[in-house]
Amino acid sequence: MMLLDVKLLVDEEEILLNEFVKKILGGMISGAVESLRDVTEEWKDVRIEITR
Repeated sequence: MMLLDVKLLVDEEEILLNEFVKKILGGMISGAVESLRDVTEEWKDVRIEITR
């Protein structure tokens, strides 16, 4: 498993994450992204923006 740097920002403020949450979020997001047809295995950076 590759080492992922995971950050969460809410309203421009970084939220501290423990290692468990980093692994869960990183695994879920990278797994979903890697399953997309147009994404290569060599991706370097993923950014998701959610607005309400």
